[in-house]
Amino acid sequence: MKIKKNQELIIFIGVILVVLAISAFFLFSNTNIGSLSKSAPTDETYVKFDMEAYDKILKNYWMPKKMMSDTQLSEIFRLSVQKVTSATTTLINRDATSTEIMIRKAIAVATSTADKRSMALNIIAVVLYNLEPIGRNGLHSGDQELAFRQTVSNISSSTDLYGNLNIPTGSDIDAVNQAYKEKAAELARATTTEAKAELKQITYAHKVLTDTDTKALYDEAKIEPTVFKNIFGKTLYFNLTRVSPTSLQEFGRMVDNASTTSGMDSMIIDLRGNMGGALDFVTAFLGIFIGENQYAFDLYHQGDMQVQRTTLAKYDELGRYKEIAILTDRNSLSSAELMTSTFKHFKLAHSVGQTTGGWGTVENTYPMETVIDSSQRYLLLLVHSLTLRGDNNPIEGNGVEPDVSIDDPKWKSLLGNYFDSPSLIKALKEHASVPPVTI
Repeated sequence: MKIKKNQELIIFIGVILVVLAISAFFLFSNTNIGSLSKSAPTDETYVKFDMEAYDKILKNYWMPKKMMSDTQLSEIFRLSVQKVTSATTTLINRDATSTEIMIRKAIAVATSTADKRSMALNIIAVVLYNLEPIGRNGLHSGDQELAFRQTVSNISSSTDLYGNLNIPTGSDIDAVNQAYKEKAAELARATTTEAKAELKQITYAHKVLTDTDTKALYDEAKIEPTVFKNIFGKTLYFNLTRVSPTSLQEFGRMVDNASTTSGMDSMIIDLRGNMGGALDFVTAFLGIFIGENQYAFDLYHQGDMQVQRTTLAKYDELGRYKEIAILTDRNSLSSAELMTSTFKHFKLAHSVGQTTGGWGTVENTYPMETVIDSSQRYLLLLVHSLTLRGDNNPIEGNGVEPDVSIDDPKWKSLLGNYFDSPSLIKALKEHASVPPVTI
């Protein structure tokens, strides 16, 4: 009964995450732009906009106050105003009051409403771009934020899986199978690079649209799967291509389906090419291995270490997998790196591959309340925290080193130092140095 409850919990959490993601998407896409202020902005409005951003940076940016105080931030604003106006700019003092005076003078020089708005936006954009890590912070419009939310939710507006098979949207599984059979037979006879690429494309479409769960998600919200499963001997292999609101649900369902396969004793979690996603995935995913409300990792914010704890109960079915390997490469980023670090720290897994990319920041969005454009809203994207490895060093700029590096010519002979399962070692030798298995 306990196993069944854990399985139901994972599926339930997955469903909730999907609903939240879809709801957020539709809520944001239906924001009533008409509710924004219709009054024409004045010079003071543009100054207020920039100073609101100034305050939000000081309050929310990850650096401690001794590294990012009024003194440092006002100088960054000065350099930004100088770049935007192409004129030498000075500050009376390095503080918020002097920064406001400087921006007011710069805005006053602009001769049109469009120029003033452009200047106010560009000042903030240049400031944000130059905050460490360079290029990680930014000013987003509402349209950009909507696209960002779609990306996080793994919603693709450009991909048409039904169109790839030349069948109507929403066609049933029988129609999908028939279309794939005919098209695959035609492409199999061709030898061009384009034909091979198209065959791979329709094979993927067929896989997604013939699974009742992934088909339902795609039909309802164009959400594509993020987890692909294979079995190599006694080893259960997962390719987690990215982190999205559905990833945990997909993983739980696949583990549940594999529970009837006897003899399984090891697992591979392939994070190569995974650019990460929501941070709360890591606390939920780690929880199903070690239990709820357990220490997971620390975040670094303005000089403080913020403890993060697991959020889901232990999933007993995972206990059969005595050995776990995580595959990484230089394109394993963000929460994929953090997941690798936490699993290594708790001795749940050993990693094989390459040192991860070193993207160790947590970004949050902060809506701007000051309206400078009646048809658009703006948000600051700020690095709020840095993620820390188990040794308390930041992942940012360092990455997570593998236990077994495939860059070592003798890497295959080293696997026995970390793993006992013959099936797992064999699977790693065959798959750790070739592209991930997705279909």
